[in-house]
Amino acid sequence: MLFSRSKPDMVTPETALPDHDEPTFDISGVHAVNGHSMVPPWPEGTEVAVFAMGCFWGAERIFWRLPGVFSTAVGYAGGFTRNPTYNETCTGRTGHTEAVLVVYDPEQISYRRLLEVFFTEHDPTQVNGQGNDHGTQYRSAVYVTTDEQLAEATAGFEVFGDALAKAGKRPIATELAPAGEFFYAEEYHQQYLHKNPGGYCGLQGTGVVCQLPGPIADLGVDLDAAAVSKVVDAAEVDPKLKPVPESDDEWKQRLTPAQYQVLREAGTERAFAGAYTDVEEPGLYRCMACGNPLYTSDTKFHSGSGWPSFTEAVSPTAIELIDDSSHGMVRTEVRCGRCHSHLGHVFPDGPRDKGGLRFCMNSCALDLDQEPAEA
Repeated sequence: MLFSRSKPDMVTPETALPDHDEPTFDISGVHAVNGHSMVPPWPEGTEVAVFAMGCFWGAERIFWRLPGVFSTAVGYAGGFTRNPTYNETCTGRTGHTEAVLVVYDPEQISYRRLLEVFFTEHDPTQVNGQGNDHGTQYRSAVYVTTDEQLAEATAGFEVFGDALAKAGKRPIATELAPAGEFFYAEEYHQQYLHKNPGGYCGLQGTGVVCQLPGPIADLGVDLDAAAVSKVVDAAEVDPKLKPVPESDDEWKQRLTPAQYQVLREAGTERAFAGAYTDVEEPGLYRCMACGNPLYTSDTKFHSGSGWPSFTEAVSPTAIELIDDSSHGMVRTEVRCGRCHSHLGHVFPDGPRDKGGLRFCMNSCALDLDQEPAEA
């Protein structure tokens, strides 16, 4: 017997479920990870972005971990029914997506960078769904809150669409529209994967990394917008980057046995034994394996854990975060975003005033560069 899945149809204002005059539930309004407010008013100078990437549990976690993001919340956007509930939204009859509201400081992280993370971390080519989740409530969407965001998003759609085409992928199916009213989801959905570390996350990208024209964090380099479609040689951008080996034998030739065991086999050096545990010299910490910039010294702090600890990476794409259930524990592994080598883990017990995260790194996975990168 053959089975098929029909394409879900979008409801209209006339066929959508009826409104609720008021929300049918209350939320605390306090972010469970960093203690910041999820509801306005927010600090002066912050801006708001709204993204939909399928199930909002995993999508929210991606954004709350980004340096420069003040707060996040999950809710319902892009539909017709006012004050919907989760159960109503799941029917597909409210017209809403499961969305993430992102409050960010544009002085610390640009909207362009948020777009790069959005396009890279899910599959924007999938129509009315994401992964195994199907329905209009799981559609990909960018809801803009300013004319500047609209201009950035429009350009980003074109640039990443070209990159997908060159990689042989399908075209972007993401909805782009002005942000209407954002309706907050129930309290138990807020920061769900912080409260339930082993919870479901179905996000998976296309394998194509989104890089939009603009400054590259901490490298002092601007990409010429006219040349955005060209492939930029990494060595030209940062001469201290090393070529990424293509074989395990090459890795073994480059790294010492101790470095190989940590970086390529996800090992852990002994506490208080690493060279950078108590180092306070200024500089840029790079990946020992490939030279990729990872952390600046002004984000380093003494955690007492026995390993070098940082509050944030130099950029969202400098590292990648992987769910790690090895050794009978549920943790979040940190890998180099360029060569994918193991660096350490991230924990939610860092300084609250710096975002609440502790990036716990192995010293032998790092290389302190005390000279500024040359453009």
